[in-house]
Amino acid sequence: MNKLLKKMMVALLSLGLVQAAWADNVPDFKETFQVAKQGNAKAQYNLGVMYEKGQSVHKDYVEAVRWYRKAAEQGIAEAQFNLGLMYYNGQGVRQDYVQIVKWFRKAAEQGFAQAQFNLGVMYDNGQGVRQDYIQAVQWYRKAAEQGFAQAQFNLGVMYANGLGVRQNYKIAKEWFGKACDNGFQPGCDAYRKLNQAGY
Repeated sequence: MNKLLKKMMVALLSLGLVQAAWADNVPDFKETFQVAKQGNAKAQYNLGVMYEKGQSVHKDYVEAVRWYRKAAEQGIAEAQFNLGLMYYNGQGVRQDYVQIVKWFRKAAEQGFAQAQFNLGVMYDNGQGVRQDYIQAVQWYRKAAEQGFAQAQFNLGVMYANGLGVRQNYKIAKEWFGKACDNGFQPGCDAYRKLNQAGY
């Protein structure tokens, strides 16, 4: 495989964590606040989103973290994921890789594809955990099988470079193709390069 393709895939492998999950059709702030205070986890999550985005209220990351945590502790995967991102970005809390991994893992274990991908990135880069390509591949695969394009691409990179799996350009090309089919342009570029190389 040519050096340019290898460099491109290594560079793209480190594409950042995916961003926060937003609630759809977030209701009125007062109503949400009242329901959240009564312990409703979905309302607590929605309130966290409102504070994080500054939607119907002044943006306040500390309050966003507070409400995400309440919802996360009740098992809301989106809140667990967003709380992990707040720790990752140091928004409303000090950056803490142990907490990041903890909350991403909780959401990932519930099948939340964005969290599975991000947990894969953490293992891939050795952030908050010992670097472990086998674990990275496992989490990428879980997200990739749900159609998550960035995970499909990263899984292709792992196969192309033999990280955590036996090097296999044919399988790498398949994953790049899936990422491309899902609209992820770097997957299209990598697929084309492997195709041109005869794989």
